[in-house]
Amino acid sequence: MKETLFLTGATAGIGEEIAIRLSSQYNIILSGRNNEKLEALKAKCSKENAVYVLQLDLSDLDNLEKTISLFIIQNQLNIEKFVHCAGYMKMIPLKLVNQDLIFDTFKTNVFSANIIVKLLTNKKANNSALNSVVLISSNISNRGAKAMSTYGSSKAALDGLMRSLAVELAPKVRINSVLPGAVITEMTKSIFENEEVNQRMSAQYPLGIGQPEDIAEIVSFLLSNQARWITGQQVTVDGGRSINITG
Repeated sequence: MKETLFLTGATAGIGEEIAIRLSSQYNIILSGRNNEKLEALKAKCSKENAVYVLQLDLSDLDNLEKTISLFIIQNQLNIEKFVHCAGYMKMIPLKLVNQDLIFDTFKTNVFSANIIVKLLTNKKANNSALNSVVLISSNISNRGAKAMSTYGSSKAALDGLMRSLAVELAPKVRINSVLPGAVITEMTKSIFENEEVNQRMSAQYPLGIGQPEDIAEIVSFLLSNQARWITGQQVTVDGGRSINITG
């Protein structure tokens, strides 16, 4: 019987690529805020397996467990795989950071992931079916950048969550995170259309700027049994950016 994958942030550039590629391997639940976009993505997914759509606001923490639990019951599902691709990012200098920005960022990037993993490991809610998790972090998690203190700290927190849960939930559940560098998506392509920015960025990446499929491939591997002895790891996929100290 095919396993079921639950994917957050499915309609974003990387999320969409993960959805399309992994829909041929698993039954898949596409979740996001925009139902119209979710339905359009569903039409692009493989017809080999079941594709479900779940409109979900990850920032609504009070109703998150209830909404997902009800969906599992209504569709008579067990969810074995979870990929947290949803992310909230605003570049805001420290002097303009406020409480709402901090809460909104952490609710989507960290708190919701914690709640969903808790739910999917619960025997009553999901028959304790969960066995593999991939959290989409960022290469800023271990570094720093101007105007990225809130986003960067949320990704660092996400990776901290990953490491502790990897120890606590082993050997039943494996949990890893993927740390992408710059990836060309619909959201970012306008940035790279600026020739000066494109050249500067490309010079920093020994293997060039990434594509969504570069991230989808490593996610597919980490979810699979081929990675059965890998847990608690930050897997950086950034075309060599993080090791390039060229002046």
